[in-house]
Amino acid sequence: MEHIISFPGLGMDNFTVNEVAFRIGDNIRIVWYAIIICIGILAAYFYAIWRGKHSEGFTEDDIINLVLFMVPISIIGARLLYVLTADDFWNTGDKWTKIFEIWNGGLAIYGALIFGAITIIVFAKINKFSIYKLLDCIAPAVMLGQIIGRWGNFMNGEAYGASANVEKLPWRMIVDGEAVHPTFLYESLWNLLGFILINIIYKKKKFDGQIFAYYAIWYGFGRGLIELLRTDSLMASIKLMSIFGIISIILGVAIIILRRGKGRQEDAELTEYLSRKKATAEGIETSETANAVQDEIIETTEEIEETKETNKENTDGNNN
Repeated sequence: MEHIISFPGLGMDNFTVNEVAFRIGDNIRIVWYAIIICIGILAAYFYAIWRGKHSEGFTEDDIINLVLFMVPISIIGARLLYVLTADDFWNTGDKWTKIFEIWNGGLAIYGALIFGAITIIVFAKINKFSIYKLLDCIAPAVMLGQIIGRWGNFMNGEAYGASANVEKLPWRMIVDGEAVHPTFLYESLWNLLGFILINIIYKKKKFDGQIFAYYAIWYGFGRGLIELLRTDSLMASIKLMSIFGIISIILGVAIIILRRGKGRQEDAELTEYLSRKKATAEGIETSETANAVQDEIIETTEEIEETKETNKENTDGNNN
């Protein structure tokens, strides 16, 4: 399917976007949406490996093992949430078979995030990793994937919004003759800004869970607002994704409140431990120094005694 798109306020005239990248035979379509999503997943994967090694102490194998479970489970979660909440899905015929027709579209990002987070928690428990360290490592990786993935919506001519004065906006987007908000672009740019800020903050991370909490707050706030403009929202009457955004913000704030105190406690325990270790080392060093001095005194005393004995023998010999 093709879409005619333009950005007249930016001087970009009509151009055509085809959802299909190429075909294999007569029946198999490879769509741009799938290609872009895969690129986003790969980018997230390589970032997670880099971040895991440099910041959290995870190996490449740790991340690979997680991704092998997390990606398919997240896709299942995204599809499941869409199926459960799409307004028109259950009104179609053969709905039970359509549940599995993921190639016809229908994914909800919060389903992927929820199932992905559950996978991380279970994976961390099984492997005895810190859950919060792993969440911190993966959160910005997911954000990078979202930055890229939203452009799949552009190729599909979807995920846009409307408002009363949209035709006056200089950055308005015209899709098949209709003026709309390019909400896919809003979200992509919002996540890009968040990704940059989170990576700056990462260098000054105070406690485990901080990065994940910031991601939850940042994405929840941005998605919640942008969703209000969307014309293709799931459960549009209540703007379900905006509700998820509010829940996400609350979760992030709760983690900061709970983990900040925990982080301070861990810092205090670490400081106390290092102090004890230093004192022990100093005690050992002092003891070793005292022993060395004592040995030196003994050796010196023995040398003096030997010298006295030698002098005495020499004196006795001279007298004889």
